[in-house]
This record gives sequence, structure tokens and C-alpha cells, in this order.
Amino acid sequence: MSRPDTGVVHYDLPSPYIPHPNGLLHLPRFIAKAKKAVKGELGKSYQRNYKKGFDRFLCLHLGIDPDDVEAIVRESTDDAEIEERLKKILPEDLQVAKWNREVVQKGLSPMGREALDSAKRKMGIEDRDDLMTFADMIEFDEERIP
Repeated sequence: MSRPDTGVVHYDLPSPYIPHPNGLLHLPRFIAKAKKAVKGELGKSYQRNYKKGFDRFLCLHLGIDPDDVEAIVRESTDDAEIEERLKKILPEDLQVAKWNREVVQKGLSPMGREALDSAKRKMGIEDRDDLMTFADMIEFDEERIP
């Protein structure tokens, strides 16, 4: 499916609310996007935020480079190898609660609210008061929130 406001929608990407086995929200989604990107299959509308947005914020939180995650995905032969190689670059203390709280609150600050309202206007859904965070917007865009 394609939308005029966002382009191709990847319904197969995990929700940003789905945790990795280590507990970090959004990490499974970043890995899934990296898998698409290295195959040249990441939709244009996703490319503008790939390794930016939540991906970059997650990597900043962890003190790692998003390009290193992409390289691990590109060079690994399977999911098990991806996981083993990720463990080697992730910090010992992932500060899971701190990150998870941050990711579910993106869009609630005054500056975040302005950006969220702007995104809603561009999508023609400025009346959607139930979409309170950027993770909610992803969920809406990928039709997990009707």
C-alpha cells in the first residue's frame, strides 16, 4: 500500500513499542529497518528517518554509531549472529527503563508537541488527540492504531 502523505508503508516492521529480548523498545524495529536498507528495500518515506529520529536517539542513548548497527546487519549471516555481534558493541548497562520512558514520551514536551502537531497537519489528522507521541504516529501510519 502507498499513501500520498508518507509513501510506501512497511506493515511488517515491528512496532516501536515491541521490546528487544534485552528490554529496549524500538531496537527490533531499527534492526528490521537495517535489514531492509542493506537489501535496498527500505521505502523512501522510511529512508528520511533511517538512522535518524528514534534510531539515532537509541544509538545516542547506547553510545554506539547507527552505521555500526547497519554494518552488523549487513555482514551477519543470520539473526543469531546479529544478536551476538550487537552484544559486543552494546554497553553493559543498557539503562532500559530510562530509554523506554524516553521513547514512549517523545512528543510530549512543548517542542515535541509542536513537531507532533506539524506532522499531524501534514497527514491531515490534526483532530486526532489520541495520537499523543511519535510512537503513536508510527502506530497510526502502519495501521496498528485505527
